[in-house]
Amino acid sequence: MKQVLFLFRKVRLFLEMIKFSHTLFALPFAFTGAVLAAEGLPSAAQCGWILAAMVGARTAAMGLNRLIDADIDARNPRTSSRAIPAGLLGKGTVLLFIVLSVTLLFVAAARLNLLCLKLAPLALFFLLLYSYCKRFTSLAHVVLGLCLAAAPIGAWIAIRGSVSLPIILIGLAVLVWVTGFDILYALQDIEFDRANGLHSIPVRLGVNGSLHVSRLCCSAMAGLLLATWALLPAGGFFLAGIVVSTLFLCYEQWLIRDGDLTRLDAAFFTMNAWVSVIIFAATLLDVFVGKGRV
Repeated sequence: MKQVLFLFRKVRLFLEMIKFSHTLFALPFAFTGAVLAAEGLPSAAQCGWILAAMVGARTAAMGLNRLIDADIDARNPRTSSRAIPAGLLGKGTVLLFIVLSVTLLFVAAARLNLLCLKLAPLALFFLLLYSYCKRFTSLAHVVLGLCLAAAPIGAWIAIRGSVSLPIILIGLAVLVWVTGFDILYALQDIEFDRANGLHSIPVRLGVNGSLHVSRLCCSAMAGLLLATWALLPAGGFFLAGIVVSTLFLCYEQWLIRDGDLTRLDAAFFTMNAWVSVIIFAATLLDVFVGKGRV
C-alpha cells in the first residue's frame, strides 16, 4: 500500500510540474482538425489514439522542458519551487516519465497510420529543440507555436493520411496564437532572462514592443481562421466561433494593455483556454447542426 501511495504521489507531482491541465490549450484544436478531416465524428478508436498521441507528446515536451531547464529554474525566483529544483522529484524519475510519454506517442502514431508514425520523430525533434531555444534565439515562442500547430495538422493526417490547405491555415493560426500568448507569458521573466543571457521577444523588444507583436499575432490568427472559413464548406457557427474567440483575444490584450502583469493569469490561462474550446465547439455545431455554409 505504501508503494502504491508513493507512486501516486510521484505521478501527481509530475502532472503538477508539467501543468497537465494546460493540455486544454492544444487538445481542442487537435479534435477540431479531426472533425474537419472526417467531416463528422471520427471513430472512437481514432479519437482515443489521437488523445493518446496528444497526451504523450505534450507530457514528453513539458517533461523535457522541466528537465533541461532545471538549473535555470533553480536560479529563477519564480520557478525555484518547481518539483526538480525543489527536490520533490529526481531527474531520473522525470526521465522515466518522459520515456513512457514518448513511447505512448509512438505507439499511438503507429496505431493511427504510417504517415503519423513517420512524422512522430520530427515532432519529437521540435519538442526537444524548444527547450534549448531560449539559450540562442529570441524565436523560442515561434518554435513553441510550431509544436502546438502540429496538433490540428497531426489529427487531420491521422484521419486522412495527407494534408491540405485548410488544415495548414488552421495550423498557422495556432502557431501565431501560441506565439502571441507565449510572448505575454515571457514578460514575467524579462529581468531574469536579461541578467542570465537568455533570449526572448521581451528581452529583445521590451514590454511595449512585445505587446505590439502579441497583438499582431492575435490579428494574424483571426485572419488565418477567416481564410480557413472561406476555403472550407463551413457555415455560420464556425464564423461565429472565430468572432467570439477574437473578442476573447481582444479582451486578453486589453487586460494587460499597459504592461500590468498582475492580470497575466487571467489573460494567459483563462482567455486562451476559452479560445481553443470555442473554436472546437463552433466546429462541432457547424458539422452536426449547420451542415456547412448555406
